[in-house]
Amino acid sequence: MNKNSKIYVAGHRGLVGSGILRKLKEKGYTNIVVRTSKELDLTRQEDGKRFFETERPEYVFLAAAKVGGILANDTYKAEFIYDNIMIAANAIHASYRYGVKKLLNLGSSCIYPKLAPQPLKEEYLLTGPLEPTNEPYAIAKIAAIKLCKYYNEQYGTNFISVMPTNLYGPNDNYNLETAHVLPALVRKFHLAKLLEQEDFESITRDFKKYPIGFSLSLPDSATKADILSILQKIGISSPIAHRPSSVTVSLWGSGSPYREFMHVDDLASACVFLMETYDFKDIGEFVNIGTGEDLPIKDLAHLVREIVGFKGNVIWDTAKPDGAPQKLLDISRIKALGWQPEIGLKEGIKRVYGEGIKMGQFGGHNA
Repeated sequence: MNKNSKIYVAGHRGLVGSGILRKLKEKGYTNIVVRTSKELDLTRQEDGKRFFETERPEYVFLAAAKVGGILANDTYKAEFIYDNIMIAANAIHASYRYGVKKLLNLGSSCIYPKLAPQPLKEEYLLTGPLEPTNEPYAIAKIAAIKLCKYYNEQYGTNFISVMPTNLYGPNDNYNLETAHVLPALVRKFHLAKLLEQEDFESITRDFKKYPIGFSLSLPDSATKADILSILQKIGISSPIAHRPSSVTVSLWGSGSPYREFMHVDDLASACVFLMETYDFKDIGEFVNIGTGEDLPIKDLAHLVREIVGFKGNVIWDTAKPDGAPQKLLDISRIKALGWQPEIGLKEGIKRVYGEGIKMGQFGGHNA
């Protein structure tokens, strides 16, 4: 890519797309094309065709997707498989049809079989059953990988795919019904800390800033009882006799599954590096991008709790599903290509929470 190459970042307002956009601008790329989902609905073939025909981007970062955590994946199965298949199919086909020089397709580590050996190597794809709670999303992402592969083989395109681990960072999703585990933990513990402080004004600001969930909303003239009721429904109990230490946060599952987490700025760095340096023939079908390190969800919860400053108790709702027992990526291939992550987990969470407080993304003013 040249600094004036025309680059389309699909999904530029999401966690991944915004990270790629920041990295491109940081590196001096100036001819970047973006569209919101309202301006361009990539699930509609005609809309995608019209955009690519008019704009003729030379390079495409395909970060547009319908995403969510375990609850969202297990609840909105039809939407997750349909929307993500349509986005990938339309964008990849239009990229071929209108001469895109190179496309980078963003996948997810959930594509791997539930019980695949750890760490997960690229060759483990399609060697066993998927995790049922995110199977629709995984199938859509596998389809996108295969689309890129087969277009390359049949038409000589240069479409590459990357499989990132669990991500977090700026512009994350904090809706507690659709969020991934790390942002959900950050928000829950933050709200619990505000309850410890009996700061109902800041809790109200937080509720207005981020959706709580599709089935929950704060009344216009909310009382303290309304706020406590909503907090209880999302697993945050009210204090007993005004003792701050009595606040309790309930979390899904046993906390025993291991997960790997990477700051989105590291992913963006890897994606731009690959687009600048390597082609499909160098990478193969796809390449993992992660940190190569994981930890139990229970340990992650304690780390987030410490960083946020919540002093109450945590209980685990073992009636709720855990998901896959482990999803650690083998990153030897991307490291051999010359890239490795730079942002440690504790540093990354501190950065996300501190910057969020500073920018007024969360209610309250004291991190």
